Amino acid sequence: MLAETARWERLLVLAPVFVIGAGLVLAVLILLVRAFIDSVRDVRHKEILWIGGLGIIVLVVVLTILGVNLPKE
Repeated sequence: MLAETARWERLLVLAPVFVIGAGLVLAVLILLVRAFIDSVRDVRHKEILWIGGLGIIVLVVVLTILGVNLPKE
């Protein structure tokens, strides 16, 4: 029955699913960011945390520029 309808009708029927799904994903992301911020506040040596994060970002950028691919299992 759903396969016989027009594309816009299918999207109209599925719109609440998309809105609820996006809301759930956004809520989880907000909770994770708040937990991360709270954890960062409790760290004594914040410089080490920021240097490590910057180091990871630089490493990813350099490996991407060099064209390194991870092996597939």
